Amino acid sequence: MNFPATLFSGGWYLFGFAGTLAVLGWALWKAPWKWLADSRHLNVWLGAVVALALLWSMRAGVRPGLNLHLLGGMLLTLVAGRQLALIGLAMVLAAITFNGETAWVSFGLNYLVMAVAPVFAAWAIMTLVARRLPHHLFVYIFCNGFFGAALSVAAVGGASNAVLLLSGAYAFDFLLSEYAMFFLLLGFSEAWLTGMVVTLMVVYRPEWVSTFDDRIYLDNQ
Repeated sequence: MNFPATLFSGGWYLFGFAGTLAVLGWALWKAPWKWLADSRHLNVWLGAVVALALLWSMRAGVRPGLNLHLLGGMLLTLVAGRQLALIGLAMVLAAITFNGETAWVSFGLNYLVMAVAPVFAAWAIMTLVARRLPHHLFVYIFCNGFFGAALSVAAVGGASNAVLLLSGAYAFDFLLSEYAMFFLLLGFSEAWLTGMVVTLMVVYRPEWVSTFDDRIYLDNQ
């Protein structure tokens, strides 16, 4: 994650920007802006963006492009939905890029890996849970907040390793032994952080979570 400016050829960076423009254009067009008209929702969304910007600034790594940090993709998707999560994570990435944490030329690739991959993975998991599993409070918390968060990090790990491998930046054996395995630990940390925050929010402030409906998960219990 956090790809630098000199790791790939120019074509990869162009591909990243093209994909980012397409996804962000769709998100801006389809975003539920009326949800943000409520000042409570707006404050929660902006607060989450600021908190994630700080979280993304704390990372560890040993080689260019091989660093790790918590993401919050599942958390923001649960709170604000898919489109607003994509827009919020673009703001997070812009903030850390402006702060010099990464390069503007790699913004597109970084966005596809660190925002698009976890958010779409999160949305797929949420949809599957809603359709296939009982509408129960604990199912929502554990399958989305805990397991879903870990799986969204796995999606980021798969995407970042695929980019590094296909571009020829690093060899498969090196990535497998020195980078991919650490996503297991990152997924565990992400699961606990997201799960705890989601639990507190749906218990004490369920109106802050746009994907949580009291009538579905509580009234019928």
